[in-house]
Amino acid sequence: MGFIKGILGSIKATIASGFILAILIALFGWESNGSFNILELTVWIHVVAGITWIGLLYYFNFVQVPAMGEALADDGGPGPAAIGKYVAPRALLWFRMSAALTWLTGVSALESTGVGIVNAFTFSSPIIGVGAWLGTIMLFNVWVLIWPNQKKILGMVEATADEIAKAKVTAAMASRTNVLLSVPLLLSMTAFAHGNLV
Repeated sequence: MGFIKGILGSIKATIASGFILAILIALFGWESNGSFNILELTVWIHVVAGITWIGLLYYFNFVQVPAMGEALADDGGPGPAAIGKYVAPRALLWFRMSAALTWLTGVSALESTGVGIVNAFTFSSPIIGVGAWLGTIMLFNVWVLIWPNQKKILGMVEATADEIAKAKVTAAMASRTNVLLSVPLLLSMTAFAHGNLV
């Protein structure tokens, strides 16, 4: 019991143990020869990173932003300072990094599966091509629209009140766009993964 408590008592130990368990399962049960190839590893990382990215996207839109709005409106309440100072910067770091890793491993998987990057982005394989473009647009939104504006909103960079107000609108619209695009993106990814290549 102490061993399990030691693993589950630390998020780093929990994550590391999850990866070790997954690797052991892959080594002993993935293929009949007891190994897995680079494509399977790439797709696995792509899925884990993608779940992290989309999970945080949904967290921001469905939980954090509404909660901060309620905290601002709550006279005499705790206010949104703790979320803005401690939670949001950490969540945004994981959000940006998982977005980048999802896109990079997705592009790598396109090459490894034989679809090819050019073929995907020119819609030679329409379903995965749509997914590749949606993921690219979403990555652009994260790095070019959401992150620079969140730095203004959270006070990480200096900005006037007008700049912060504009940043809130831009970041919110880019984030909502990503929520909208995530639904057909996930359809494209799962349809492709289950053999519906056209």
